[in-house]
Amino acid sequence: MTFRNPGGSPVRSGAVTFGTHVIDALGIDWSTVESTVELPAPLAPGEKKERTWTVCVEAWRVPLGMRVETRDVSVRWE
Repeated sequence: MTFRNPGGSPVRSGAVTFGTHVIDALGIDWSTVESTVELPAPLAPGEKKERTWTVCVEAWRVPLGMRVETRDVSVRWE
Protein backbone atom coordinates (compact mmCIF):
# COMPACT_ATOMS: atom_id res chain seq x y z
CA MET A 1 0.00 0.00 0.00
CA THR A 2 1.08 3.56 -0.61
CA PHE A 3 0.39 6.18 2.06
CA ARG A 4 0.61 9.85 1.13
CA ASN A 5 0.19 12.86 3.41
CA PRO A 6 -1.37 15.64 1.29
CA GLY A 7 -1.99 17.83 4.35
CA GLY A 8 0.00 20.67 5.81
CA SER A 9 0.96 19.01 9.10
CA PRO A 10 2.77 15.76 9.88
CA VAL A 11 0.94 12.53 10.61
CA ARG A 12 2.38 11.29 13.89
CA SER A 13 0.60 7.95 14.29
CA GLY A 14 -2.34 5.86 13.21
CA ALA A 15 -3.45 2.39 12.27
CA VAL A 16 -4.42 0.37 9.21
CA THR A 17 -7.24 -2.18 9.57
CA PHE A 18 -7.67 -5.00 7.05
CA GLY A 19 -10.96 -6.88 6.63
CA THR A 20 -10.20 -10.37 5.31
CA HIS A 21 -13.26 -12.30 4.16
CA VAL A 22 -13.71 -16.10 4.19
CA ILE A 23 -15.51 -16.99 0.94
CA ASP A 24 -17.02 -20.37 -0.02
CA ALA A 25 -16.92 -21.98 -3.48
CA LEU A 26 -20.21 -20.29 -4.48
CA GLY A 27 -18.91 -16.84 -3.53
CA ILE A 28 -20.86 -16.54 -0.28
CA ASP A 29 -19.08 -14.46 2.36
CA TRP A 30 -19.12 -16.52 5.58
CA SER A 31 -17.13 -14.28 7.90
CA THR A 32 -14.72 -11.37 8.15
CA VAL A 33 -11.53 -11.42 10.19
CA GLU A 34 -10.08 -8.00 11.08
CA SER A 35 -6.42 -7.33 11.74
CA THR A 36 -4.81 -4.01 12.62
CA VAL A 37 -1.23 -2.80 12.18
CA GLU A 38 0.49 0.49 12.98
CA LEU A 39 0.66 3.12 10.26
CA PRO A 40 4.16 3.80 8.87
CA ALA A 41 4.57 7.09 10.73
CA PRO A 42 5.75 9.78 11.06
CA LEU A 43 4.69 11.02 7.65
CA ALA A 44 5.75 14.59 6.84
CA PRO A 45 3.55 16.89 4.72
CA GLY A 46 3.83 15.80 1.08
CA GLU A 47 5.73 12.61 1.99
CA LYS A 48 4.76 9.16 0.77
CA LYS A 49 5.69 5.73 2.13
CA GLU A 50 5.00 2.25 0.81
CA ARG A 51 4.46 -0.81 3.00
CA THR A 52 3.42 -4.42 2.52
CA TRP A 53 1.89 -6.66 5.17
CA THR A 54 1.03 -10.34 5.27
CA VAL A 55 -2.50 -10.92 6.53
CA CYS A 56 -2.93 -14.28 8.29
CA VAL A 57 -6.12 -16.20 9.07
CA GLU A 58 -6.10 -19.30 11.28
CA ALA A 59 -6.54 -22.51 9.25
CA TRP A 60 -9.61 -23.59 11.27
CA ARG A 61 -11.44 -20.46 10.06
CA VAL A 62 -11.07 -21.52 6.41
CA PRO A 63 -12.69 -24.95 5.79
CA LEU A 64 -11.67 -27.04 2.79
CA GLY A 65 -12.94 -25.51 -0.46
CA MET A 66 -13.06 -21.95 0.88
CA ARG A 67 -10.69 -19.07 0.22
CA VAL A 68 -9.70 -15.77 1.81
CA GLU A 69 -9.80 -12.30 0.24
CA THR A 70 -8.76 -9.03 1.85
CA ARG A 71 -11.50 -6.73 0.57
CA ASP A 72 -11.66 -3.91 3.12
CA VAL A 73 -8.94 -1.52 4.22
CA SER A 74 -9.41 1.49 6.49
CA VAL A 75 -6.86 3.96 7.85
CA ARG A 76 -7.00 6.09 11.01
CA TRP A 77 -4.59 9.05 10.96
CA GLU A 78 -3.53 11.08 14.01
